[in-house]
Amino acid sequence: MSESAPETGANGTVTFVNRFTLHAAPEEFERVFAETAEFMGRQPGFLEHTLFRQLDKADGYLNIARWRDVESFRRAVAHPEFRPHAAALRALSTSESSLYTPRRTFAAAEASQRLE
Repeated sequence: MSESAPETGANGTVTFVNRFTLHAAPEEFERVFAETAEFMGRQPGFLEHTLFRQLDKADGYLNIARWRDVESFRRAVAHPEFRPHAAALRALSTSESSLYTPRRTFAAAEASQRLE
């Protein structure tokens, strides 16, 4: 990340995307992930998350989490109580993650209205 403040969406929200590859049982990962999600859900600025399991690869998961702003996300992951959660997830998986800012949103209802 550059030294300057990251660009955010018009409303300031950011999206955290984390792709996991498991080296443990999916049930154990989902249990540990649920504990981490409970912690994150209590953090100021957390909006929502969805955990996806890859259809054609049983050891592949994707987490998409929305935060009110970059600062809220950074405070949450810097919180001392987050460290054991991160360690528990690392013990069960490898991951690749990034923060994103919304650029365009398109909804199906908008498409049907334009076709009329």
